[in-house]
Amino acid sequence: MADPLTAPSTGLSTGPPAAPPPLPDLIPAPRRMRGAPPGAVYAPGEDGGVVLDEDTVLEARPGTEDVARWLRATVGAATGLPLAPPGPARPDGADPGAGRGVRVVLSVDAAVGRELGSEGYRLVVDAHTVRVAGGGAAGVFWAAQTLRQLLGPEAFRRAPVSPRRAWTVPRVVVEDAPRFRWRGVLLDVARHFMPKDGLLRQIDLLAAHKLNVLHLHLTDDQGWRVEIERYPRLTETGAWRARTRTGHGASALWDERPHGGYYTKDDLREIVAYAAGRHVTVVPEIDIPGHSQAAIAAYPELGNTDVIDTTTLSVRDTWGISENVLAPTDNTLAFYENVLAEVLELFPSPFVHIGGDECPKDQWKASPAARARREAEGLADEDELQSWFVRHFDRWLAGRGRRLIGWDEILEGGLLDGGLSPGAAVSSWRGRAGGVAAARAGHDVVMCPQEQVYLDHRQAPGDDEPVPIGYVRTLEDVYRFEPVPAELTEAEAGRVLGAQANIWTEVMENQQRVDYQAFPRLAAFAEAVWSDLPPPAVRDYPGFERRMTAAHYARLDALGVDYRPPGGSRPWQRRPGVLGRPIEGAPPIV
Repeated sequence: MADPLTAPSTGLSTGPPAAPPPLPDLIPAPRRMRGAPPGAVYAPGEDGGVVLDEDTVLEARPGTEDVARWLRATVGAATGLPLAPPGPARPDGADPGAGRGVRVVLSVDAAVGRELGSEGYRLVVDAHTVRVAGGGAAGVFWAAQTLRQLLGPEAFRRAPVSPRRAWTVPRVVVEDAPRFRWRGVLLDVARHFMPKDGLLRQIDLLAAHKLNVLHLHLTDDQGWRVEIERYPRLTETGAWRARTRTGHGASALWDERPHGGYYTKDDLREIVAYAAGRHVTVVPEIDIPGHSQAAIAAYPELGNTDVIDTTTLSVRDTWGISENVLAPTDNTLAFYENVLAEVLELFPSPFVHIGGDECPKDQWKASPAARARREAEGLADEDELQSWFVRHFDRWLAGRGRRLIGWDEILEGGLLDGGLSPGAAVSSWRGRAGGVAAARAGHDVVMCPQEQVYLDHRQAPGDDEPVPIGYVRTLEDVYRFEPVPAELTEAEAGRVLGAQANIWTEVMENQQRVDYQAFPRLAAFAEAVWSDLPPPAVRDYPGFERRMTAAHYARLDALGVDYRPPGGSRPWQRRPGVLGRPIEGAPPIV
């Protein structure tokens, strides 16, 4: 078959041949992209593009129907184009779409799947057809996101902004596939609740960047955000706090308004289905045994009642790590089994995150009940008691066909010595060391080191950066993030499922603040986990920056994202007088 891009132009040249147009500025960068071959002849003014207009037909072959619906609902709304399906079959067998202009054809192609995987795709734009072939439905969807970028920034709006009725797609061939299968973002809705419509918007933003995992941090000391029918007080009491610290934990400022909210079961079913339609998996996190004060405030018997009067506890209104942790009792285990049983009904994700991090041991050390549990289970110390918690729910989830994932503290207390089931995975947040240890022990790993991809960390030095937290992590720093530690062997590196950028919301009280902290750095992260980039030191950051400036900031503008501009924060993005916790110097690589 002839290369579709070598077909001669039908225009009549009245002057010297024009140079072929430049390649589009796609983010994340695809594996391979080419335009018209060198030497192709264009008539003056011809851009080599294909025009989509009211006569364009969108043909969805088996397995691509959902992507076609998304294109009509999203790109169709932005462009005003109907993207109609082909007409009914004709008795004479002739093509029902013949004569109706350009055709966009979506298909699942086994050959593409064998070459590029289920998330891979091949997009070919020739003189009359936009051919979108994916290794699976996900590959077709990511190709549709690429097509949206090819149409220009206006294709990211929710309604047309100009009277034009035709849209040009450059003549290109794009062959693409992701480097990692876990391309995630953690969104902390426990510290500051994000209403459902904002969460659906976040899913759209992830999908636009070819990110495919939303890790929802649903419970913490400061709030419980998921409806559990068996335990209604978890949301009646645990979803609300009386006031909120403004800024870092040492700040003297308070927002005296009550804060809270939660997602009903139907909300979560809707969120999960909406994400699935965009090939995003929602991974729930239910924290145990630490970060549990909101649950204990709702059900005091969950706490260490032989050490403190847990009936006096309320949902935590400040930040930091609470000393109030779950009691290691049979009642607590049964309670959380019942909670997780309802969670499993809502989230089909193969992974369930149980936290397992930052669990102070002081109450357990003082508790006769905890000491009795240690002795009964033959545990040496409180670290092993924490491991006992994790092991219990690891086995419980495995028995139901799910996989436990937890923060790298779950490696402590002897869990690397055969304690975790083979399917358990580790989120490596305290640098890379936890991920290295887990991979070497045969466990899958998601790399999310706080020193590199915690997006609550500040983006620049100086007083204009709102509520400065942690290390300076610039756009370039995130672009040069490498998920696979160099010290891993090839087999061990195969245990790295991918990476995740974490958005902790202690100082992000609304959507505007989340936008500012996440973008544009999330675009850099997306390229670091999707694209097959060279080693960090030799990555073409100037080229990425040029693509951001040439096209992607305009896409974010069209999406209504209140990102941090390249030149620094805008006046309304600043938070003068709100105390942060900046850390000076370069972050350690640990």
